[in-house]
Amino acid sequence: MYFLLRICTGAMAALLLTTSSQAAMPTLTVYTYDSFTSEWGPGPQVKKLFEQQCGCVLDLVGLEDGVAMLNRLRLEGGNTRADILLGIDTSLTAEARATGLFEAHGLQLDSTSLPRSWNDQQFLPYDYGYFAFVYNRERLAAPPQSLRQLIEDDQGPTILVQDPRTSTPGLGLLLWIRMVYGDRASDAWARLSPRIVTVTKGWSEAYGLFLKNEADMVLSYTTSPAYHLIAEQDDRYAAAPFSEGHYQQIEVAGMLQSSKQKKLAREFLSFMLGEDFQRIIPTTNWMYPAVLQPASLPPEFKQLIDPGETLLFDDEQVAKHRKLWVDEWLEVMSR
Repeated sequence: MYFLLRICTGAMAALLLTTSSQAAMPTLTVYTYDSFTSEWGPGPQVKKLFEQQCGCVLDLVGLEDGVAMLNRLRLEGGNTRADILLGIDTSLTAEARATGLFEAHGLQLDSTSLPRSWNDQQFLPYDYGYFAFVYNRERLAAPPQSLRQLIEDDQGPTILVQDPRTSTPGLGLLLWIRMVYGDRASDAWARLSPRIVTVTKGWSEAYGLFLKNEADMVLSYTTSPAYHLIAEQDDRYAAAPFSEGHYQQIEVAGMLQSSKQKKLAREFLSFMLGEDFQRIIPTTNWMYPAVLQPASLPPEFKQLIDPGETLLFDDEQVAKHRKLWVDEWLEVMSR
């Protein structure tokens, strides 16, 4: 009994010492999306590696998606507990900048693997990809070969998409259709809407429904099949190459002016651009890392489709028109 009491007392003392040690460490809070923080996402590895480096606690707060994150940050304003926002993309950077909540990162980005130069003083890229419609080869033998074919074939495949008010992929599709159809985008949505099975808040829900065979195709990324190839050794899933090209997403992170851990925040942003973080991205976030060159990617990435022409609106143009375009989408979808 005395021996057991000593063991219990020792264990309790060790627990209290660990808890006390953690309480004494500074905490860096990062708002990001829920798939980043999931057990299969980059979050657990990023947390472990950065905490080993910083002598701090990295608190990754998983929210729904990029648009939802920015909306929450707007509500919290200068009272937010976030030090960093990680996971909005360039369709939202102008609006995020306009909130006045972000501070210049002060870091030098010497080179990237992005297909375009980068000179944003408040936001830094960590990965990028291209939106695409993913399908199961065994379920859909002849997928559409263009965005116009997907939209204009009334007998075409059923699809799952995300809400542009809460989801960055959903907003990406809105912009993709706008770029291809211009002022006729509302007509395109009206033509497509009968084959939309459901509109989800975020990517995870839509992709989960797709894997349950709830629809023929799902809005995702050209890189999504890499997950099935690498993690499941399953080659049934593919992204349909569209002749018009694919809309690009560049995901970024930025530091909040209200942060009380700015030194740690800059250390994290620098870590984010380093090799340890960047090597995690391809097989956890299933995107292209923003800094590592293609030669560093797993060989399965060579089996992915070529997205062809890169489609991307300027962030200021998106900020100027997003509300109008979303309202037009809502009007069509509510008919």
